[in-house]
Amino acid sequence: MTQETEFDLFVIGAGSGGVRAARMAASRGLKVAVCEDRYLGGTCVNVGCVPKKLYVYASEFHEAFAASKGYGWNMDKPDFDWPTLRDNKKKEISRLNGIYGNLLGNSGVSLIDGRGSIVSPTEVKVGDTVYKAKNILIATGGWPFVPDIPGKELALTSNEIFDIETFPKRILIVGGGYIAVEFAGIFNGLGAQTTQLYRGPMFLRGFDEDVRGFVAEEMRKKNIDLKFNTNVASIEKQADGSLKVTLEDGSSLETDLVLYATGRKPHLTGLGLENTKVELNRGAIHVDDHFRTAEPNVYALGDVIDRVQLTPVALSEAMALVDYLIDGKSIAMDYNNIATAVFSQPNIGTIGMSEQQAQEHCGKLRVYKSDFRAMKHTVSGLNERSLMKIIVDDATDKVLGMHMVGEHAGEIMQGFAVAMKMGVTKAQLDSTIGIHPTAAEEFVTMRTPSN
Repeated sequence: MTQETEFDLFVIGAGSGGVRAARMAASRGLKVAVCEDRYLGGTCVNVGCVPKKLYVYASEFHEAFAASKGYGWNMDKPDFDWPTLRDNKKKEISRLNGIYGNLLGNSGVSLIDGRGSIVSPTEVKVGDTVYKAKNILIATGGWPFVPDIPGKELALTSNEIFDIETFPKRILIVGGGYIAVEFAGIFNGLGAQTTQLYRGPMFLRGFDEDVRGFVAEEMRKKNIDLKFNTNVASIEKQADGSLKVTLEDGSSLETDLVLYATGRKPHLTGLGLENTKVELNRGAIHVDDHFRTAEPNVYALGDVIDRVQLTPVALSEAMALVDYLIDGKSIAMDYNNIATAVFSQPNIGTIGMSEQQAQEHCGKLRVYKSDFRAMKHTVSGLNERSLMKIIVDDATDKVLGMHMVGEHAGEIMQGFAVAMKMGVTKAQLDSTIGIHPTAAEEFVTMRTPSN
């Protein structure tokens, strides 16, 4: 059978955004190809959201066993087996890879194995074959970034951490973003002596200040060693296989594994952008509201354009792009009030502005806060607390931000995200009858401003 080499749309990268764009374009009559040199589903399915959430589930059992004693359950000390978790995760990811392949195949998309390189604005080379395309979409996502320090090759990133052979007794996690915070909770919950190190004064930059401080306090309660205002100078392997990490202040510590979670950069290596007019902005591909680059028929979306690096955002961008390509519809993405969750322990859920952002954009604010011990822990004996916060524009009564730290924060905030998108006011929250007894009802029962 002769391989097709001419397409209406050629997608480089089979991650969430690339697959969605390819499938939707093919279902609407375009002749589409996708090339991928690594794995179907991209970062989220393989080394991001999915395996991370599975490992979060695994790590939460540690506290669940401890909490159960207050409810009358007695058991011997539980024993954790890392290979069982790791290998079951691999099976699930393989299943999802197969689903992505079937989705593409059933949509009539040609799947090509290999890294695509743009030869010209209408040509993509994969291996030894050059494919012609009326339109090219770059959806190659991000790649972990590790600073250039002596011994950097001894550190792992999120690309490798899920499949390590041996579970560490000690781990040092470097970074202050949500990925680093999530991995600190995972490894601590699974039984490793966990240290998280960040060069700044407080992690989770960009999140509400109350949320940042509250999460740090709760993590320390769980015996995670948080070291702020410090950084790694070098990593050296010891004779016994352990790692000596020297810090910039001259001190050092020993650990079994170093995980760098210091952010991801757009994965542009080998794309052949030099053969186009595509422009970069701070290392990311610059696009207009239609995801079009400076090269009129070359497009980009998802993490490679560095707007909002979330899987659901890439999916929405893909839908908007397909509408534009086929119908010429101008559907500008709305990046405001995007709900997001951090699967730290306890979880974070957030929508809209932080208090600090609201202060910069509005006049007088009303801020409502509730800091409480969840009902579950009045009997469990654990000392974990929850935080809920609402930020309101005093002049209009419009809710500008909602934030939560506590169990199931992501699940709870998804519902409130709809209300925020509809422009909910504090009076409307007040008029909503809560579901009792739940943590979520706190958002509709707070009446006294804290400021």
